[in-house]
Formats: sequence, structure tokens, C-alpha cells
Amino acid sequence: MAITSTVFYGPLPSSTVLGSGQALAMGRRGDADVVLSHAPEAERTLVDSGYFVRRRLVMHNEFLVVGPAADPAGVRGLSDAVAAFRRIAGAHAAFVSRGDQSGTHQREQQLWKLAAGSAPRDGWYVESGQGMGATLQLADEKRAYTLTDRATYLAWRDKLQLVPMVEGDSLLYNVYHVLELNPKNAARVNLAGGRALAEFFVAAETQALIAGFGKARFGQSLFVPDAGKPDRW
Repeated sequence: MAITSTVFYGPLPSSTVLGSGQALAMGRRGDADVVLSHAPEAERTLVDSGYFVRRRLVMHNEFLVVGPAADPAGVRGLSDAVAAFRRIAGAHAAFVSRGDQSGTHQREQQLWKLAAGSAPRDGWYVESGQGMGATLQLADEKRAYTLTDRATYLAWRDKLQLVPMVEGDSLLYNVYHVLELNPKNAARVNLAGGRALAEFFVAAETQALIAGFGKARFGQSLFVPDAGKPDRW
């Protein structure tokens, strides 16, 4: 929430950092005032079910398939994520999944469904049950492939031997929305505060900060601002 603490003009919000599945569950229970998520399919389901009333596009980055430099499955340089997952499965090459119902885990499961009908259940496929940083560390230890968002990989890359293998596929597009709760299902929720923070995320000043976020440290922006753009997600 570094950007939030710099330019948000209301009472400074407290934040809980969770995978998108857990964050959406908090919103569904009325335990959050607003939710920032990157699990589009789950978000749409909850909007359609009436738990959230407004869902707005904020920004995107990209998922990457990363793996050991030896590349036992031969996927380096592919731009087809489904083909890469098929090769990993065919080679029985070690793969570490987050296994936590986060947005990243949900996207990985979608890719496995397209590649093989369902996620593998063999010994070469391991679920960490942890966040992205810990999952990258485990994949590094096991010389395994994993799916990660680019921002987290860049933050960890100096501590890892893993290298980018697959990128550029539209299926690896990682989009973030801000969701406001339905007042009918949110008796304990600060709806005005949630609306104010949602408006902050899509405001022009915030979008300009998002456009430059990470550039000084990593040499590239970590996210692309998307507020107001057509939303096909």
C-alpha cells in the first residue's frame, strides 16, 4: 500500500495482503470494506451472485512460467502457455503450484485444464500452499517450474536461479479489479470508506503513479494502468 499512504486523502486504510481467493472470501463475509483482486472468473461469479455491486478495472501485469536454466521440459522461448504445460507434463518435469486458491493458482488451474483436462496428481507436481515468494523459493530448491506474476519474480530474482521461460501469451494476462460490496450483504462494512478507496484506485493521479511504479528499482514498470479502458475480463 505504498502508493496509498502517499496520495490517499481520506483516513489511511488498513490493508490485509492475501491471495485473491481469500480476499474475495473476506469480502463475501463482509470482513473487508473493499477488495482488490486478480481472479476474474471468481470475481464475476461473486458479482453475479450479488456479493459485490461494482467491479472496475485497475491495472494489469503478466504471468510468467519460470524454471531452471537446464529446462528439462524444453519450454524456453515458447509463447504458447498451454503447449508449455503439455511439455512439462509430458516430461514429468518438477512443477510447484501455489495450491492456495489465489488468483495465480486459479490461472494455473485453468492452464492445466486446457493442457491436460485437469491439474496433475503425480509426484512431480507439488503444492506449496503458500504465497508467491515462498513458492518461488520452493521451486528454486526443487529445480522446478512454476507460474508467477512478473512483479513478484522481479522482486525475488536476485535470490533465485529460476529464469523466465514462457511469456507473451494472452492467457498469461494478469488483470486486477477493485470490487465494492453490496450494501444488502455488508451490515458491518464501511461502505463509504470502501467507495472512497475504490475511487482512489481508478483516479488519474493514482493511475499515473501505477504507470511508474517499480521503474526506478527494476528498470521497468511493474504494472500497466487500465482504469477506464474497455474491460473484456
